[in-house]
Amino acid sequence: MSEMNRAPIFDSHVHSDNSPDGNHSITYLGIAAQEMDLFGLCVTDHCEAQAYREERYDKSIFQSVFECRKACRVFGESLKICVGIELGQPLQGIEAAKAVLESQSFDFVLCSVHNLPGKKDFYYLNYAAMTDGDIHDMMTAYFEEVLQSTKQADFDSLAHLTYPLRYLVGEQGRAVELERYAPAIDEILRVLAGRGKALELNTSGLRQPYGVTLPQGAVLTRFRELGGQYITIGSDAHYNQDLAAGFAQGFVLAKAAGFESYAYFEGREPKTLSIV
Repeated sequence: MSEMNRAPIFDSHVHSDNSPDGNHSITYLGIAAQEMDLFGLCVTDHCEAQAYREERYDKSIFQSVFECRKACRVFGESLKICVGIELGQPLQGIEAAKAVLESQSFDFVLCSVHNLPGKKDFYYLNYAAMTDGDIHDMMTAYFEEVLQSTKQADFDSLAHLTYPLRYLVGEQGRAVELERYAPAIDEILRVLAGRGKALELNTSGLRQPYGVTLPQGAVLTRFRELGGQYITIGSDAHYNQDLAAGFAQGFVLAKAAGFESYAYFEGREPKTLSIV
């Protein structure tokens, strides 16, 4: 725990090998979390709503929940393990999103937008082939999709706002003036605050070429100004060594934004931990 203070550390965004891009079992992740002296973690395996049955997310989420419940019994009070889901594109598979949330008793639901309707995940797009106008249209459509999701979907925290920038800027070097989208971001933040939903501070960008959190600290500050009450903090770990990675820097940003605590969820209800 060389990079972290001694306050309880809870990682609310972790993927096991029940995600297509995950690499470790939940038990293995739990052992790693114990060795790092974490307070707990939430397993939020992927479920892309638009491909729910076609890509067998109905089966993988069932397995993820089963293994989480088993791990809870194994680790007992030594490590808090919560049962979560990262529900991608809930408005692109409305019936599927409803079905999966009714199929299990989740502690925590992350809402994500990884792609626009009918398009590939932003991870796979070739931004070098896009004009500046194409990129502007894409980002405008992205924030609109996120806005409608925050208005309509059933979730607890909005994951990695500004997700496309992890690849568009961080990996392919295209410049984006985020201020251009400030009105759209403000509207998203107002809806989150009004619905009592959390905003995720995703630290994955800190260990990737992008080099900053998703979203950046200025967005956290704006969320607080607009009445945001809860933030969750997640590493978006797909490997055990990335659990809670970047949290020390994330806590600094959260404090600077005016948050004295952060939340994790049990039974879809927020529990808060102090940031010291």
